[in-house]
Amino acid sequence: LDYLNGNKYLKEMKNAVINFKIKNEYNLDFAEVKGQENVKRALEISAAGGHNCILIGSPGTGKTMLAQRLPSILPDITFKEALEVTKIYSIAGLTSKDTPLITTRPFRNPHHSITPTALIGGGRIIKPGEISLAHNGVLFLDELTEFNKKTLEILREPLEECQVKISRINMNVVYPCNFIFIASTNPCPCGYYGDKDKKCICKPEQIRRYLNKISGPLLDRIDLHIEVQKVEYIELKKEKHAESSEEIRKRVNKAKRIQLERYKNENIYSNSQLTTRLMEKYCTLDEPSKSMLEQAFKKLNLSARAYTRILKVARTIADLDNQKNIQLNHLAEAIQYRSLDRKYWRDE
Repeated sequence: LDYLNGNKYLKEMKNAVINFKIKNEYNLDFAEVKGQENVKRALEISAAGGHNCILIGSPGTGKTMLAQRLPSILPDITFKEALEVTKIYSIAGLTSKDTPLITTRPFRNPHHSITPTALIGGGRIIKPGEISLAHNGVLFLDELTEFNKKTLEILREPLEECQVKISRINMNVVYPCNFIFIASTNPCPCGYYGDKDKKCICKPEQIRRYLNKISGPLLDRIDLHIEVQKVEYIELKKEKHAESSEEIRKRVNKAKRIQLERYKNENIYSNSQLTTRLMEKYCTLDEPSKSMLEQAFKKLNLSARAYTRILKVARTIADLDNQKNIQLNHLAEAIQYRSLDRKYWRDE
């Protein structure tokens, strides 16, 4: 008002120059993890193609430790992705003068007591939930079976649509939520069902009830099902250093660049976003691969959604191998990541 009345002079405000510099500073590194090469491989595939993953194993096998290191191998965030994340965090009131632009991929790890509203968003003034705060990053749900089943079920549509629609009397809001979903769980209440060293003390009905908190439709939306076993002593005493996160991230970034180039005219950015039409174009199989997939489909009693997930994962494995077409070994590796749901969630 003073300025408009001519009583005060305002200095010219110049736009601040934003230097977009990707930060990959993580305190945790895969070099600190001995053994568990199969799990590291699965997480590398997850990071490279944007695939969802569940880790199943006994207590103390390192499920949480491995998942917490996933951000250290995620592909570099693009400027467009950084702006999308920053907008969401700004709406949620989570930005500051020190971090006006978020340049690291988010890693959200909510507690199992979280409410549905806090997970998907909402409230009197509709704010983004954890799934939107994980946009372009990772949502990690540790001890998945400890979450309320109704809370887990509301994840089904956002995982499929990559957006969440929140309706209230006075307004409707759509928030993006394109994230990698990582979960971990014990196989039973005591934690030792399927353990090769320690006997499970749970009754079959207890195990079934425990695992049924994760419904079939939700499980179908998870691309990689990984069994995490205890690390043998011989692995722990090895003096050889494990592969670092930096080395793994180089391969992930290379595979990501292949996908960005391939899909530059398709309005998608990763293999996990492939539609049925695009899969016919980019996930072609030779005859031996088609035969193997048909046998796996029948033997494992796979759903149509699981079938497409296998093809998407195989496409990512081929990209990590720098191969234009999906080969038999790529498909075989992808199929093995879909067998555990039939071991733990089989009908009895």
